[in-house]
Amino acid sequence: MEDLMQKITNLAKRRGFIFPSSEIYGGVEALWDYGPLGSILKNNLKRAWIKRFIQQRDDVALIDAAILMHPQVWKASGHVEHFTDPLIECKTCHSRFRADHMIDGRFVGQGEAKEPNQCPTCGDKDFTPARQFNLMFKTFLGPVENETNVTYLRPETAQAMFTNFQLVQESQRLQVPFGIAQVGRSFRNEITTGNFIFRSREFEIAEIEYFVQPWQDDAVFETWLNEWKQFCVAAGLSEKNLRLFEHPKGSLAHYSKRTVDIEYRFPFGWGEIAGVANRTDFDLKQHAEASGKKLDILDEKTGKKYIPFVIEPTLGIDRLLLAIFCEAYEEVGGGRTTTTKAAKEKEIVLHLPPLLAPVQVAVLPLVRNKQELTVRAREVFKLLKQHFMCQYDETGSIGRRYRRQDEIGTPFCVTVDFESVQKNDVTLRDRDTMKQDRVSLLDLVSAIKERIHV
Repeated sequence: MEDLMQKITNLAKRRGFIFPSSEIYGGVEALWDYGPLGSILKNNLKRAWIKRFIQQRDDVALIDAAILMHPQVWKASGHVEHFTDPLIECKTCHSRFRADHMIDGRFVGQGEAKEPNQCPTCGDKDFTPARQFNLMFKTFLGPVENETNVTYLRPETAQAMFTNFQLVQESQRLQVPFGIAQVGRSFRNEITTGNFIFRSREFEIAEIEYFVQPWQDDAVFETWLNEWKQFCVAAGLSEKNLRLFEHPKGSLAHYSKRTVDIEYRFPFGWGEIAGVANRTDFDLKQHAEASGKKLDILDEKTGKKYIPFVIEPTLGIDRLLLAIFCEAYEEVGGGRTTTTKAAKEKEIVLHLPPLLAPVQVAVLPLVRNKQELTVRAREVFKLLKQHFMCQYDETGSIGRRYRRQDEIGTPFCVTVDFESVQKNDVTLRDRDTMKQDRVSLLDLVSAIKERIHV
């Protein structure tokens, strides 16, 4: 199963989903660019998340905050002091590793060492003592680079939702319980990276800070944990490949009362894709004290003020995308889409959910050298583009074109053949069942919408 990751990485690059960043200069470790198909796939996932947790609810408000924040934010939140990982360095080759990634004397996911306590890069066994390494990227506000102007690229999106808590609550006239949501980029100077987009230095997070009465936190936690898991399933993940990991009390983050991760069974093992944390009233208290602003709420029933607890569901967009790739990827025996000599080759089918697929419908004339077919196919393409993400393809045999569409996850292909010109209909092909139905052009849009469940 390990080589599945390499196959997915190769497919993502070859078909325009994800590229190594700055590849013409040799690339940059743990930085990735989303290509034409990957950009649409990623945005489709974010839109699905916004639809479910913002559009279909009336108690969560969306914001889009700045990546750079006041330096005091990161001191008050504890990131300057606590946002660290233990780092050790090989004294021979100077490769660096997370000390807590050494299990039974071997570094997890860092290459194959022949012996315990051996550097995976050079094989030596001489390491520096572990020291804490802050994962935030440091930068400066303004032209003068001194300690007074130091700030950081945000390592999470949460803090802006705490600093904007009062503004959102008052401007939107929200009553506790309510949530503030954000989807955005975060940055972490990871010591160890790898497994494609699973652990990278620039990534996107979708998360909600849900503010509740302190005495309701446990029940609300369970509700959000179930909501979060069900979204992963709705995105195409099988429940058998998901599990919950309850963090032991002794390993909880400094702000957490309880944290549960949602993990996916990747080819390289179980890995976290999402989680829910009970942050208590830690963040609002910290920012209230550091800023001098009151961030409490009046309980209208008792007349007493309190600082809300926060339940935080968090989702890694890139990690969920990787899980979706792993779930969707299938190699099938040759002959699925062609009867030529290529039938002996294995074919790749990417079973992406129709609502997420970057190309939802491909329009294909049966052959390209018949003008009546290509003209009609262009007309169908123009019609469908008003409703779906579409791609027009007339290059190569029809079998080859089906194969290309299967490989990028296109759920439906519309084929215009000679009968189409006579009867004003098309053939609608389903990627997963390979069933082909004749559909009238008048009914084509509604037939596809019905299958996509729009």
